[in-house]
Amino acid sequence: MFGEGPRSLLAIVAALNEQEGIGPTITELQAQFRNVHIVVVDGKSEDHTVEVARDMGAEVISQIGKGKGDALAQAIRQVKTDADYVITTDADYTYPAAYLPKMIKIIEEDPKIGMVCGNRFNSHFRMDHMNNVFHVGNRVLAFTHNLFNGVALRDPLTGLRVVRWEILRNWIPRSRGFDIEVELNHHVERRGYSIVEIPISYRDRLGEKKLKLRHGATILGRIILEVMHS
Repeated sequence: MFGEGPRSLLAIVAALNEQEGIGPTITELQAQFRNVHIVVVDGKSEDHTVEVARDMGAEVISQIGKGKGDALAQAIRQVKTDADYVITTDADYTYPAAYLPKMIKIIEEDPKIGMVCGNRFNSHFRMDHMNNVFHVGNRVLAFTHNLFNGVALRDPLTGLRVVRWEILRNWIPRSRGFDIEVELNHHVERRGYSIVEIPISYRDRLGEKKLKLRHGATILGRIILEVMHS
């Protein structure tokens, strides 16, 4: 188990009807870290997501608004923490927590690094873990993101991240949905920090997929907006 020393960790998990995945997700985080404060931001789930999360010791926040970006924004506003680093991951068990200790070690060893991200599109990647249409869409958005915004990432939309809390503290995101990752990439770099990626594996999700093709237009719009705000 990772977690010796003075570091303090906050894990933010946005959830909506994730009763299948939230339990295994929390279990993995707790297995990796002794000192992680897990916060589940629940977007008005109609299943047993909240009960499962609370039974496993996570703090549950009832989301006022809607969307992944809104959930992160509410957690930043509401959670009282002195964490050194913030972990973000999805509630559907797709991102293995086993990579997080390495990600934290990287960010700890270099004060110029503000965020470490898990890159899904590497030698570990298998097409059967992601619908072909979504894979193509991710690659197109990644190309557009890097071309127009100059933030060179192979997987700019990944949901597995470790970020310095000082970067997120007092941040007010404009994104409300799945475009939050694009805005976060730019926020980190605007604060003068670099971003590092490491290769990770990616599992089949547990439960119903929330990301739809229409969300690609929102993400593309955010890429353009971030250029305008540069």
